[in-house]
Amino acid sequence: MSNLIQDKILALAPAATVKEGEVLTVTVPAENFHAVAEMLRDDRETQFDFLVCMTGADWGETLGVVYHLRSTTLGHEVVLRIETADREHPVLPSICDLWHSANLNEREVYDFYGIRFTGHPDMRRLYLRNDWVGYPFRKDYDANPEINPVPETNEPTEDEAPCYELKDGKIEKGEHVLFDEEEYVVNIGPQHPATHGVLRFRTSLEGEIIKKIDVHCGYIHRGAEKMCESMTYPQTLSLTDRFDYLGAHQNRHALCMCIEKAMQLEVPARAQYIRTIMDELQRIDSHLLFYATMCMDMGGLTPFFYGFRDREMVLDIFEGTTGGRLIQNYNVIGGVMADLAPDFVEKVKKFIAYLPGVLKEYHAVFTGNVIAQQRLKGVGVLSKEDAISYGATGPTGRASGWACDVRKVHPYGVYDKVEFKEVIHTEGDSFARYMVRMEEILESLHIIEQLIDNIPEGDYAAKTKPIIRLPEGEYFASVEAPRGEFGAYIESRGDKYPYRMKFRSSCLPLVSVVDPLARGAKIGDLIAIGGSLDYVVPDVDR
Repeated sequence: MSNLIQDKILALAPAATVKEGEVLTVTVPAENFHAVAEMLRDDRETQFDFLVCMTGADWGETLGVVYHLRSTTLGHEVVLRIETADREHPVLPSICDLWHSANLNEREVYDFYGIRFTGHPDMRRLYLRNDWVGYPFRKDYDANPEINPVPETNEPTEDEAPCYELKDGKIEKGEHVLFDEEEYVVNIGPQHPATHGVLRFRTSLEGEIIKKIDVHCGYIHRGAEKMCESMTYPQTLSLTDRFDYLGAHQNRHALCMCIEKAMQLEVPARAQYIRTIMDELQRIDSHLLFYATMCMDMGGLTPFFYGFRDREMVLDIFEGTTGGRLIQNYNVIGGVMADLAPDFVEKVKKFIAYLPGVLKEYHAVFTGNVIAQQRLKGVGVLSKEDAISYGATGPTGRASGWACDVRKVHPYGVYDKVEFKEVIHTEGDSFARYMVRMEEILESLHIIEQLIDNIPEGDYAAKTKPIIRLPEGEYFASVEAPRGEFGAYIESRGDKYPYRMKFRSSCLPLVSVVDPLARGAKIGDLIAIGGSLDYVVPDVDR
């Protein structure tokens, strides 16, 4: 299949350069890039309908972007690279007309690297203020705090966004109107607890009907990907726990897998079993919190207490082995940090015997409630095609009929040794997203039940050196986190520090679909839609 893909690309871009590897990597000239991308998406023999990850990069003499594409129907993958030698005014073609997920990702690349995308309707920064000086992910960025002092004024609100078009070989700047003067625009968030974090929605209203939402998602500025460039590989692990803190085990698992793949390091079987069990406990922990907060958003106080009561049992199990409750630093390169606590198996068995019974109470108190059903059913409908185009993976994608579970697509850990059902609904509404998570709790219990009595003896970690140098190359690995596919991409130059480290957020795509899902809905529906998407904001602004 890679030869077929290669031939089709070279037919459109003869100057493209090809690099064979685990996944075919092709560097495409900028002038041919949009045509190649469109062909790969639309050709019946390729059907690359899913833009998995988009990574900006500074390669010294050039700036560019790396695209990971996957076909959801045929299963194959390809990596495309595009670059420009113009560091003063870098310009590349946009593909947001091909994949909706490129919209916010291209704004992120512009924010960090200053690359403007022709054909993109909104070339504002995504996270930093628009008056920020410089592009912080460039290798020559001046981090002197005097250049960008702590602002003493509010961020100016702009109703127009710059956009760029390529006409007759010249770049022309235009303005895209976000909101007309006549529109009634209100802020929802970042103070509202039901926005689930410090998101700010600029919302255009006609009465109570939402006409449009402009999402402002940059208020945390962890800068983790930039920090990784000056940290050794074992040091970078600590940053992953704080993205989606309700998927801390999975986040760190993804980065460990990526590093282990580059090292060609074999992880002991005992560690693989433990990692898989911990991942599923983490998924249950996350989905219980989802239930509690979702019901609270809908006005249900009793189910809020139910969810937190039972989640404490999972946190107690974690604490006994890992020492942590919210932040988990248990996975390490080559395995896990320590062996299981003596009472771990006993506590887990009690929990998996207890939870199914109380889940019936969950459904009795909320799921069947007529008010809950009226507020969730038919609200915020996301089609399967849009879920794929926006890259909305995880329970959100599966609620729209998209079988996107990484545990099935690319099995890791010991998921190939257990039986479990990928929970799929087709309605695509807020109620379907709710039900997928509730049913996934039972599937996670089923996975743990198959593993808990079969954990093999042996080492819980492979021996590694304190200083790790990865071979030169590019590596990518992903896992099924509670909110979707979470991936880690590493470009190594053979040093003990990564040259570039990028994390494929599972929550940024969920934020990107808020606008299309909320249009035509009411203000109260926005709260239901946001709760059903279940994004965690630190994973958005990494």
